[in-house]
Amino acid sequence: MCCKQNEVDRIKIGQDLYAGQSLEQNKKLTRLITRTLNKDSTALSELTEFWCGGGAGCYDLGIITSQIVYKMGESEFITLVTELKYNQKQSLKGLLYAGLEYGYEPDKKIEIEFPNLNKLLTK
Repeated sequence: MCCKQNEVDRIKIGQDLYAGQSLEQNKKLTRLITRTLNKDSTALSELTEFWCGGGAGCYDLGIITSQIVYKMGESEFITLVTELKYNQKQSLKGLLYAGLEYGYEPDKKIEIEFPNLNKLLTK
């Protein structure tokens, strides 16, 4: 209970998001990541609404979501997304756009990386 975590199951929490979090916020985020990886759709819905502090912290949250999709695989992740509300799907799409654009060199695009997920989020 001493320290914040900057990584959960090889999912890295970016420095801007990590530095701006309280210990309580960090624990909540790490639990949400773990639960999402364990295929908990409620956790994914909470993750799409997680307070990221604006700016670079939100790009970091986008990178986290993209890492989760890569780790789970697009098909498995889609099963969680189908249970999200429309506004949560839109938030997720924004997070993924930001995460793929700013988290990788060269930039990646949702349409190429996760074409089926993109179709679902575009409906």
